[in-house]
Amino acid sequence: MRAADAIVKALEMEGIEVVFGIPGGAIIEVYDALYDSGIRHITTRHEQGATHAADGYARASGKVGVAFATSGPGATNTVTGIATAYMDSSPLVVFTGQVPTSMIGNDAFQEADITGITMPITKHNYLVTDTKDLLGTIKEAFHIASTGRPGPVLVDLPKDITTADIDFNYPKKVSLPGYKPKLEGHPRQIAKAAELIMKAERPVILAGGGVIISNASKELVELAETIPAFVVTTLMGKGSIPETHPLSLGFAGMHGTKYANYALSESDLIIAVGCRFSDRTTGNVAMFAPEAKIIHIDIDPAEIGKNVRVDVPIVGDARKVLAKLKKAVEYKQRKEWEDKVNDWKKRYPLKYKKEGFKPQYVIERACEIMPDAIITTEVGQNQMWAAQFFKTKYPRQFITSGGLGTMGFGFPAAMGAQVAFPEKTVIDIAGDGSFFMNIQELATCVKYEIPVKVLVLNNGYLGMVRQWQELFYRERYSATCIGCEKTGFEAIARGFGAIGMTVEKPSEVDDALKEAKEVDAPVVIDFRVDYQANVFPMVPPGAALNEIIDEE
Repeated sequence: MRAADAIVKALEMEGIEVVFGIPGGAIIEVYDALYDSGIRHITTRHEQGATHAADGYARASGKVGVAFATSGPGATNTVTGIATAYMDSSPLVVFTGQVPTSMIGNDAFQEADITGITMPITKHNYLVTDTKDLLGTIKEAFHIASTGRPGPVLVDLPKDITTADIDFNYPKKVSLPGYKPKLEGHPRQIAKAAELIMKAERPVILAGGGVIISNASKELVELAETIPAFVVTTLMGKGSIPETHPLSLGFAGMHGTKYANYALSESDLIIAVGCRFSDRTTGNVAMFAPEAKIIHIDIDPAEIGKNVRVDVPIVGDARKVLAKLKKAVEYKQRKEWEDKVNDWKKRYPLKYKKEGFKPQYVIERACEIMPDAIITTEVGQNQMWAAQFFKTKYPRQFITSGGLGTMGFGFPAAMGAQVAFPEKTVIDIAGDGSFFMNIQELATCVKYEIPVKVLVLNNGYLGMVRQWQELFYRERYSATCIGCEKTGFEAIARGFGAIGMTVEKPSEVDDALKEAKEVDAPVVIDFRVDYQANVFPMVPPGAALNEIIDEE
């Protein structure tokens, strides 16, 4: 059969139900084959939107997301989306068209070395130059993307490869001698960890995105209740324990809760699971948790010891390791520590000044009115307020760009999550700056009837940069006033064929949110919030995790 038909048939055999992308000359053969397939294709308005949408689909569903792009600018437009998925360990396979093999290196029309460009930001990538390698490459791509520590894989397809005739013989399994992720934690290391846990008086579990990825939330909560230990999450680990659980302390780090940061700082044992101890979580790493021994559980051995010293490393799948660790420990009462942490929770709740129209209020009301919604975020102040004030109840409920911090991620990611779960409410909590970066995907939502709700916290500024300029740069607001209070997001939404609303005071918030929830269509709500609002608490750059500034 034609190789392009074989590619589509291989996707069908991998169980792929939806692909996001934009056609072009170099990948037109694959699109021609897709015409006869049952796979749903969603044509986005930008390849970055396609890649973020595939990423959002993957994060919400736990399945591999797939994106298509043509050669040259089509391929390069996927780069930000690939890098975002790579930093957050999201399973993607991106297929790009390429000029014919005979023309590679000749600066042909719409040629770009996309495998060279994406080498540092993919888990692996391929340039297929022989039809005999095509089907094996696709099988390997899906295997690599979805196993071990997941990540994006790119497959570059020259046009003469996709037009050739091949025998269809799709492999049932792959053989990659150099790639064998270790899933089972070493029994001796688990025993050492259990011994440390039983000796500890102030244990804290630090749950990262790996808990979500490995579907280990049940095991995490069971271990926390058995020890018992308070659970602090990273931004990517948000949702690994219900935030209403008495052992939950919310997320830690630069804008985490005070009590989460204090608990980490004063703990004598940190059980870190599926996290990479990023700078946004640890604060000044030299002053991080000075009295704590550290157990680090991660499927990627390269992460263990990379940023912080580790006393007991355990390489393995979080779900398997946590289940075994639970069996190796027993309940031990630690009343003094429990009382101390619970006192912090009472003394230092998340709060904000109530006068005016505060963005935090919008998120609190959204959490109350749509508590089960899947939440995606853009990046900046909106992201931190969402993490603070939307209390997640289940894994994969909170989807955000953590490692790369990609403005423009949230809206197309919400599209992907909505495609994965058409019956659920999906909300993108956006800033006016971030929303503009992929606002064109409103056309995609309208065309395919994807009823995403976008809550634009419109303060007229690039708010997080403005906050830093206010606090650390003597209020020299250089290039951060973008003036979106003059922009009619309601009219823009209607121009695309979506529903638009404008909310200018707190008393209008509930009615707008309830109306958006009930309507089965894409909705944009322009919340004209106070521009002076800042994200607190905050750990200043270079400070220790417990050196926290708060709103006066």
